[in-house]
Amino acid sequence: MTRTAVVVGAGIGGLSAAIGLRREGWDVTVLERVAAFGPVGAGLVLQANGLRCLDALGLGEAVRMRGLADASAGTRRPDGRWLARVPAGDLERLLKTSAVGIHRAALHEILLGALPAGTVVTGAQVTAVTRDGLVDYDGPAGPVRIAADLVVGADGIHSTVRRLMWPAADPVHVGVRVWRGVTPPWDGDLAVAFTWDRGAEFGIVPLVDGRVYWFAAVNAVPGGPAGDDKALVLDRFGAWHEPIPALVAATGTVLRDDLACLDEPLPTYVRGRVALLGDAAHAMTPNLGQGANQALEDAVVLAGVASRPDGLAAYDAQRRPRSQQVAKASRMMGRFGQQLENPIAVAARNTVMRLTPPRMALRSMARYADWHPPAQTESVER
Repeated sequence: MTRTAVVVGAGIGGLSAAIGLRREGWDVTVLERVAAFGPVGAGLVLQANGLRCLDALGLGEAVRMRGLADASAGTRRPDGRWLARVPAGDLERLLKTSAVGIHRAALHEILLGALPAGTVVTGAQVTAVTRDGLVDYDGPAGPVRIAADLVVGADGIHSTVRRLMWPAADPVHVGVRVWRGVTPPWDGDLAVAFTWDRGAEFGIVPLVDGRVYWFAAVNAVPGGPAGDDKALVLDRFGAWHEPIPALVAATGTVLRDDLACLDEPLPTYVRGRVALLGDAAHAMTPNLGQGANQALEDAVVLAGVASRPDGLAAYDAQRRPRSQQVAKASRMMGRFGQQLENPIAVAARNTVMRLTPPRMALRSMARYADWHPPAQTESVER
């Protein structure tokens, strides 16, 4: 008898879990609260672990065609001086695959296109979930109840599933404000680069179609008065090295967020027939660039073990220690990097970065991306 799964949330993690479960023979329904999808979001970097997961889902080639492989990367000071650089090809030689910069909307489109029409139900707001797999939601035609063998909470940092089943778990603000933008096609070659100052950071990620994804982060309390976000970014970063001011000036829409994470690790990702994945399970800061990559890991592991009698226990045992370790490391990297404000500490950090041998620095950065999906997740669709 075919097993049924309800995935709550049609983001990167939720769609990937749906694809993986279908490849393992599950009948899957995805519930998404938004009424329609649009080209929203900015960019992200798929690291080796994320790309290997997409390979396991049969989508790696399609994603690489829509993304841009990183040629080189590094960290700079606001005056443009390099603190550390990773030459082109070094990361690929170490991990056997390059990292790929891609617009989030392009990745979402690929994942959505891998599911049959009707799999994703939009305009579906979940209102109740039980340990036994009952899901209530308000849909376009009114209230609906579904009974499933598996419920996957993949509905993000402010997860409804987590709130209903793990009511004590709340995200906390980390004291960082982030702006994100994507430029029109850019004239000139750019490398992936992250520029650090006291309590501030600017990141640059070229995309395959010539556009450039950028983000800017500063230490700030949550909230604050509304204003022209583009003007705020230019005011804070306008004196930094080129092309930072020009990239911001060329951007149309600038998105703004106050960063939050699950600082208190969950004791389990599973309750009854309900499993959490992605930000719903381990929302982390973006300092290691692992958020989407960890959601992809969750998805392929869950799909690979879900049919086993001990499947959800195995999922929790495999995913919780690693994802929480990555989340903790990302939080620490933020405190060492962008959030660091003390001028003496910043000078010491910069000195350490300049003196660290490039190969040692590369291995330190790459260790969280050096992960392979378990063999059982690489099945073919039935």
